[in-house]
Amino acid sequence: FQVFKIEVLMNGRKHFVEKRYSEFHALHKKLKKFIRTPEIPSKHVRNWVPKVLEQRRQGLELYLQTVILENEELPKIFLDFLNIRHVPTLPKAESCG
Repeated sequence: FQVFKIEVLMNGRKHFVEKRYSEFHALHKKLKKFIRTPEIPSKHVRNWVPKVLEQRRQGLELYLQTVILENEELPKIFLDFLNIRHVPTLPKAESCG
């Protein structure tokens, strides 16, 4: 499976996420119910040449970055997707699992 390594900037911090396209697509479908979302890059890629994959990676990166920029409050599912602890003011409780 093709995994895309995406970097997004949020609150001045870089966050990295490595996910498959299907995971982005699932996130997109959930997010649409809560917030305004940009277009997600097309699901269908005819060939897996590096240039095309890099364009898709950039598209996914832009997608996440646009969601962050256009929404003041981000749903928990989005923060979970980026592995961001939602409320930085609380003492960190490490969850097992």
